[in-house]
Amino acid sequence: MNLVIPTSADMERWGELCGAVARAGDLLVLTGDLGAGKTTFARGFGEALNLETPVASPTFIVARTHPRQQPELPALVHLDAYRLGSAAELDELDIDVENSIVLAEWAAPYAHALAPSWVEITISRPEGDSPDVESDEPREVTLSGHGEHGDLLDRLSKASEGFHVSRG
Repeated sequence: MNLVIPTSADMERWGELCGAVARAGDLLVLTGDLGAGKTTFARGFGEALNLETPVASPTFIVARTHPRQQPELPALVHLDAYRLGSAAELDELDIDVENSIVLAEWAAPYAHALAPSWVEITISRPEGDSPDVESDEPREVTLSGHGEHGDLLDRLSKASEGFHVSRG
């Protein structure tokens, strides 16, 4: 599935729509260059989950668990695999994917260490745009399922209907 997200505010709103359909066991792998909108998406995603603490970039701590204000609901684990060098390092984090909702930035090469299936969200900045420049231009987004991802891709597709460009 391919989308266009017009602005950073829309990216955050789309994150909220996706977070609203998330369930325990969901693994979403966020891919894109610096400044593409991965953490903006994650902030919106976290808003929908009514977390105890707001989502921030986990770059320097690798993984952060965000409990929900309703403790009986699954926590959000937000991780940044940018500084990891192997799937074994990701596996050593011992993330309980089955009982959590996991957003994993920069984890595409290692996602198989977390779960046998996931949905990858690839976010592309406008061509020629520098990550140092504050840009509110549209982002192109591609969602793709890996392994037996169950109905996660369908749930995300339905949540994304206002942003559809095409199915792919």
